[in-house]
Amino acid sequence: MRNSVITSSLLLFSCILFSQNLSWKDKASSIPIPIKWGNNLSGDFSFVNDWSYPEGVYKNEFGQISCDGLCPDEIEVVKDSTGRIYEDSLHAFYEFIDTTHQMHSIQCEAWCYEWGGTDFIEVFRKNENSVSCFTMTGINTHCSLNIEIIGDTCYVVINLKSIEQGGDVNFYCTSGYITINKKYWTEGIMKAEFSFNFEHIENPPKPIYWKGKIYAKIKTT
Repeated sequence: MRNSVITSSLLLFSCILFSQNLSWKDKASSIPIPIKWGNNLSGDFSFVNDWSYPEGVYKNEFGQISCDGLCPDEIEVVKDSTGRIYEDSLHAFYEFIDTTHQMHSIQCEAWCYEWGGTDFIEVFRKNENSVSCFTMTGINTHCSLNIEIIGDTCYVVINLKSIEQGGDVNFYCTSGYITINKKYWTEGIMKAEFSFNFEHIENPPKPIYWKGKIYAKIKTT
């Protein structure tokens, strides 16, 4: 069962990954942002020491690692009416859920529709001159920050996969900046600070923005 859950998660992740590549239309609709390269980024990057359990996994009031909402139905039988996991079932319970500590890779704040926060960004090298970045969505966050880096320029789009029917939309970058640590970049790590603003056709006086810091390993596709 656990293998099937993990397999399903990997398939979902693959779908997310391959949906993140920005189209030529996306790039043409966004203002190109020049990258500032440097070896000294001031500020606090200590968030890289923080971690979370996978979404839906948490420590319950009894001090046990449990899960809610995303649990396989089969494991509900090992909990009593208060949610406590029976002591003689703890080992079996943890065979079904992933209790991995997921290290945070982004610290950010934003205003966008259906935004509830995120602590994770994936960074993938597509080729020698191109890197694709996107923040992870979840139960409470349905918009993703997408950064396409090509050489010394990046293109930025917020992709909203709304829970409302017909609500999917892209918000295109109109201004902003990003500074990337060159030394870390050559070592396969994206250490960056950024702030982006986005077009808001539906309500121009209300700014859409996304800003923060990134510290993430650059993976290969």
